[in-house]
Amino acid sequence: MELLSSARAYSRAVLDLVMPRRCIVCHTSLGIHEEHICLHCLADLPRTHFSICSRNQMADRFNDLIRTFEGETAPFSEYSYATALFFYRSSTGYSLITQRLKYHSDLSAGRYFAAMLGKELAGSPLFRDADALIPVPLHWSRKWSRGYNQAEVIADELSRWLRVPVRNDVLYRPRRTKTQTRMKVTDKEANVRGAFRVRKGACLSGLSHVVIVDDVFTTGATVHSCYLALREVLPPEVRISVATLGCVGQ
Repeated sequence: MELLSSARAYSRAVLDLVMPRRCIVCHTSLGIHEEHICLHCLADLPRTHFSICSRNQMADRFNDLIRTFEGETAPFSEYSYATALFFYRSSTGYSLITQRLKYHSDLSAGRYFAAMLGKELAGSPLFRDADALIPVPLHWSRKWSRGYNQAEVIADELSRWLRVPVRNDVLYRPRRTKTQTRMKVTDKEANVRGAFRVRKGACLSGLSHVVIVDDVFTTGATVHSCYLALREVLPPEVRISVATLGCVGQ
């Protein structure tokens, strides 16, 4: 085993001479034992630690959306937990973590950081009882052109840590929405309102805690639209929570 490890390290060192690997954040050359991110940037990764806090700014923002839409007379629903691996700020190199996955097909890096989130969730008393992971779906035409759904890539890795199934058979996107990168908050909400539906025949019986998975939580409009679609078929006692790689802080 030690000989094999040494051989791999030697091979990596040789390859790095030909095609140097760069830190996804600061672009410096990576050491032999570094993966996708250098140790310095990894140490400074702005982690949220939301997975151990049932009440945090991301969860509060998401639950505020739910209450605003449902009103005071709606049936009581379980408080939705929400967590993200790191705080997303477009002005820093850490924003490249999700951008490389979403726009540059860097699936390896996406899985690497999703595994970090998965390890957090597996050790969280809030998410250990999750029994289904539901990735935010792409419209079929966008998934076809991109070749994959970044939310599914993340969910697949979380599934390995939580040992619960990824349910790609539940939600679908009947219409293609506009890209929301530069939209205002109100425009984002209008853009994804009613954008998701639950597939006919999707079996959701026996669930107690489902987790919607996406790449970045910005205003919460997208995951809230998914929540509304799920709430139409899931009773109030089923908790619907959210997990993403990045969260835009306030």
